[in-house]
Amino acid sequence: MASVPNHTNPAFDNDIDKLHALTDKIGKRAQKAIDQAIKALQTGDAKLAKKVVEQDAQIDKLEQKIDQLAIRTLALRAPMADDLRDVVAVLKIAAVVERIGDYAKNVAKRIPQLEKREPETIDPLIKMGSLAADLVAMALTAFKKGDSELAREIAVRDDDIDDLYSKIFTDSLGAMAADASGIAERAHALFIAKHLERIGDHATNIAEFVHYAATGEAMPERTDA
Repeated sequence: MASVPNHTNPAFDNDIDKLHALTDKIGKRAQKAIDQAIKALQTGDAKLAKKVVEQDAQIDKLEQKIDQLAIRTLALRAPMADDLRDVVAVLKIAAVVERIGDYAKNVAKRIPQLEKREPETIDPLIKMGSLAADLVAMALTAFKKGDSELAREIAVRDDDIDDLYSKIFTDSLGAMAADASGIAERAHALFIAKHLERIGDHATNIAEFVHYAATGEAMPERTDA
């Protein structure tokens, strides 16, 4: 979060500092995976896509490390109130970031299957990927700063990704009906779109944890969606 208070127990402060450093590290790894997957999607670079898949194991290992340290901190330090929410938020956020890495990997796996690479198929995916990447960056910034207001903004901006996914879905079904030869290509594109939509959803999940850790309250549900 933005600032971690000093406690009478230096060991607890040390654990909190380590947890935040590891969370920052796994967040950067996941952001890199998304950026590389989008670049590979844009360029058709199969080698870069393969690299994203191979590097996912690093994110998995970091999530396991955070999980172990967070559980140890809960067991040995018995944090209360704000401190407890902070540790629990880190634990949950790390799990969500690991899933974001998985979705970036899944996007990368589909890229070699896009052989025709028609602009009407690729361009909307690039736009959607950029929106998802921006949302993840915002969510991780909100966590780092303990910014509940930024967290609430993320939930609003996720609607843009959902709207774009709906359009891609509808357009793809229409294209499949008009030209059966492009069904396989469009199907792979739809899977990619769904993975990107899920990344946006997980960015919102991070925002919810940030809001709770900062305020002690669940993020208000929106009524205009």
